[in-house]
Amino acid sequence: MLPFARFLICLSLLLPLTAVAGDGEASPDAERLDAERLETLLYQDCGSCHGMTLRGGLGPALPRDRMQTLSPEALTHIIRHGIPGTAMPGWKALLSEAEARWIADHLQTDNRLKSLDD
Repeated sequence: MLPFARFLICLSLLLPLTAVAGDGEASPDAERLDAERLETLLYQDCGSCHGMTLRGGLGPALPRDRMQTLSPEALTHIIRHGIPGTAMPGWKALLSEAEARWIADHLQTDNRLKSLDD
């Protein structure tokens, strides 16, 4: 194979990697899709125990005012490591630190359930 052809093949294989790696920042579309995925996970997967509207079920209710009593770091830790002796599992195998932090922040600021009185 000609050296130039080999170069073009290698270059074509690397271009998708540079598009993914970029400058380390996600595009607004990628961030939006990730936020949508995490919000879906929160209201469906977490909702399977905490209730689809986060009003409680097997697990306790997760209203915004209750979530604000914890630091974002503590809430992130609970999400990733669970609560020993309870039904709350750790999600560390499925969620990165950043993803767990996004969920913690969402529960404290953008949570649809502001309080149990809503």
